[in-house]
Amino acid sequence: MAKTTLTDGSPVTADHREIDPQTGQQKAYVVLSEEERAKGFVEPERRTYVHLKCGRSTTMGPALAETYARDPLFYTGTFCAHCRSHFPVGPDGEFVWAGTDQKVGTRSSGA
Repeated sequence: MAKTTLTDGSPVTADHREIDPQTGQQKAYVVLSEEERAKGFVEPERRTYVHLKCGRSTTMGPALAETYARDPLFYTGTFCAHCRSHFPVGPDGEFVWAGTDQKVGTRSSGA
């Protein structure tokens, strides 16, 4: 099993999914560890995605983007900064990578 940490590199805590009512975001987010991400990417590293429901873009930090690039199927959902909530990713998900029609949480046809 791949090693995981929180985005700041600290160990995963039981309360990391608590939602901050001010932002709608979790207290912290799980990512693949720096060592796991250093093994290389199977998809391009992309930082911005578009929520198909509202049409707005969200840009994520490097550790999250690198986790998607290393393992595109790692997450089941992501955050929309405009809607201030989490929604599904994957083939039936609500997001595409900015400038593409590839759904977030899927592999490109060449990968």
